[in-house]
Amino acid sequence: MWGGLLALAVAAGCVQLGNWQYGKAERKQAAQALLDQRSTDAPVSLGNTPADADSLRSRPVLIRGRFETERQFLVDNRVYREQAGYHVITPFHIDGGNMRVLVNRGWIPASARHTDIPAVDTPNGPLELRGTAVVPGTRFFTLGGNDNDRNWQPVWQNLDLARFVRLVPWPVQPVVVQLDAAAPAGFVRDWPRPDERLERHLSYAYQWYGFAASAVLIWLALGWRRR
Repeated sequence: MWGGLLALAVAAGCVQLGNWQYGKAERKQAAQALLDQRSTDAPVSLGNTPADADSLRSRPVLIRGRFETERQFLVDNRVYREQAGYHVITPFHIDGGNMRVLVNRGWIPASARHTDIPAVDTPNGPLELRGTAVVPGTRFFTLGGNDNDRNWQPVWQNLDLARFVRLVPWPVQPVVVQLDAAAPAGFVRDWPRPDERLERHLSYAYQWYGFAASAVLIWLALGWRRR
């Protein structure tokens, strides 16, 4: 009896882990389908009225204004072609008001000594930029860091839009503009596809389902032998 209960508990746990991996694969597939569907749309002009993040997700956008480097930061631990580096995140002051939007300008390599923060060249004149609206994640585990620090932190572990909004005195659009590859003022912009590593998640899901089936079959086989 106890052996059967243990086998069922193990199988149930494996099924849950398989469903988790399968759900991640489905979400990635849906995100890629949405990007493919909206990538050919005419760009939406971002202005000073707060936008709806979900309606803008994966849409081409157009912004006019200028960069502000005072609150610029680098997102750490971004790897490109097996080289460590950062994503450069620069606030963009939209023309005609007080609204800002964060722009992900792409990847830059880290210095030989990781404690040395690389210099970032940023134009200070008016610009018209195109990119894709991205809704960043909201669940982060961040080591250290203090939102009450008076000194601006130039390197962040995550692109935490909610944290950024808490730290600045002006309104911020609820999306991040992922700069188009042909737009000026950017760096390496070989953006990963939303469905990247989709096959790996499916493989993990099938493995967990296989473990669940194995647990039940082993229990049945042992019970048959005892009889």
